[in-house]
Amino acid sequence: MGLLLATGDPRFRDTARAALERAGHDVLAGVAGTALRDDTALAILDAGPGIARCRAIRAGPHPELPIILLTTSGHERIRGLEAGADDCIDPAAGPYELTLRVTAVLRRTHPAVLRDGRIALCPQARSVAVDTVPVQLTPREFDLLEFLLRHPESVFSREQLLAQVWGWDFGDLSTVTVHVKRLRAKLGDQHRLDTVWGRGYAWGAAPSREMRSA
Repeated sequence: MGLLLATGDPRFRDTARAALERAGHDVLAGVAGTALRDDTALAILDAGPGIARCRAIRAGPHPELPIILLTTSGHERIRGLEAGADDCIDPAAGPYELTLRVTAVLRRTHPAVLRDGRIALCPQARSVAVDTVPVQLTPREFDLLEFLLRHPESVFSREQLLAQVWGWDFGDLSTVTVHVKRLRAKLGDQHRLDTVWGRGYAWGAAPSREMRSA
């Protein structure tokens, strides 16, 4: 996930960035005032300027953005939590503990999401987005996409999809064909729903767009 690490301590910034990247995060490291990116999933800020920024974020267009403040002061910790921070940590605790705190906050604030390329599907919220832009799917279109994302590279016949997704032992196979066509149209050039002639459908898996769960 994309993280913003904004701190005036260059030594801590470098070590924390390295630890977070080893944990699989995409880190934008900078100083106070470094702008959020569209894909920022969590911000780590120095408590001094970060408290005011925390209030601004909570009042702005991304009020749910998780925020961790870096502080050695108990007073700043209280002020930060009052301003809406999700957690506070003393930088002296080290980059490993920071990584654990980031994981814990993300677990609380980001339900498990299935990702493939620029597609993100959240089973809990039953939402789908491409490049953070919501895609409106019918309940059955959503179920079909989730099933395929969970089984990349596997080929399913229309009969199998009718049974697995619809829960039907028999029915009009054209129902599957119609839903596949609609999914492709709604996902545009981000879909990888391939027709395997004579066998059925599969969600492909190109090496550059590895299927993952986050």
